[in-house]
Amino acid sequence: MSDVSRPSPAPARTAAVIPAAGRGVRLGPGAPKALRALNGTPMLIHAVRALAASRAVSLVVVVAPPDGAGEVKSLLDVHALPERTDFLVVPGGETRQESVKLGLDALPPDYDIVLVHDAARPLVPVDTVDAVIEAVREGAPAVVPALPLADTVKEVEPAATPGDPEPVVATPQRARLRAVQTPQGFDRATLIRAHETVTDQVTDDAGMVEQLGLTVVVVPGHEEAFKVTRPLDLVLAEAVLARRRANDGF
Repeated sequence: MSDVSRPSPAPARTAAVIPAAGRGVRLGPGAPKALRALNGTPMLIHAVRALAASRAVSLVVVVAPPDGAGEVKSLLDVHALPERTDFLVVPGGETRQESVKLGLDALPPDYDIVLVHDAARPLVPVDTVDAVIEAVREGAPAVVPALPLADTVKEVEPAATPGDPEPVVATPQRARLRAVQTPQGFDRATLIRAHETVTDQVTDDAGMVEQLGLTVVVVPGHEEAFKVTRPLDLVLAEAVLARRRANDGF
């Protein structure tokens, strides 16, 4: 029996894809949502920094608006980003699903774990990012951070005319429901197979993996990983940043 111990395998390398090609109509007219300023810095830059804050993430791929890749690359160049992380900008597609696929296509072959993160979730804490990565490393094909719901949820029959009363169909058990956030983490081969197989429009990448019949697991999300979609969310995000600066000198 040999006394020579085998070296432990290197941890799987992790890349993050940030689709940032959407227009963000709910925030009103103006720049694409990801390029809206938050505390004087585009939301996209906050989101990129949030993912790059994880020491496990060595590449961040930003999927830009189809005609805005140059502008996004210039943004990344002029803002301070961690030197240990590589950054890549690729043009996106017409839908989020197309944009994520284009980001996946741009990944070098030596990445085994892929995170997909909403640019509109600029304040996700690094502990949440790391928890998602760790769960994938431990063998889950797909991982989503999520929070329990504070509100009771009603399933309704949608009104034909917006604003009309809607009859309640059912009240799901709140204890079994979760509000899903990002980054969502995946075994790379699983996510590629999902994008090649699932053609229906879905609201998140984990839903595509579910359609393959695979198990998606949930890890605890964080209240600061909320999605900025309305003007009121910008106010909340500014308040979170102000509290971080006060507490941490951030």
